[in-house]
Amino acid sequence: MSLEPALFYALAGVGLFAIGLHALFAYAHLLRKILALNVMSGGVFLFLIAIASRSAGPVPDPVPHAMVLTGIVVSVCATGLALVLANRVQATTGKMQLPDEGDGA
Repeated sequence: MSLEPALFYALAGVGLFAIGLHALFAYAHLLRKILALNVMSGGVFLFLIAIASRSAGPVPDPVPHAMVLTGIVVSVCATGLALVLANRVQATTGKMQLPDEGDGA
C-alpha cells in the first residue's frame, strides 16, 4: 500500500490533532492541557502544509505556508501566556488545576 506523501502528512496531522484533543479533555492538570494544545496546533500546522503541496502545478500554494509561519508565532505567544496564567492559578490556589465551580473559588 503506497500513500502519497501529502496524504500521509495530512493523516498524521489529523491524528496529532485527535491525540491532543483527547488529552485536552482527559487531564485536569493545567500543564498537560497546555501541552495538549501545542500538540493540536502541531497537527493543524502539519495538515496545512500537507494541503499546500496538493495544489495543481509544480509550485505549492504559499498561502498555507504563510499561515503556518504566522500560526507558529501566535502559538508560542499563546503558550507563554497560558504558562503565566497557570503559574498564577497555582500561586492562588496551590494546585495546578482549575477550581471546580462548587469549590467557591
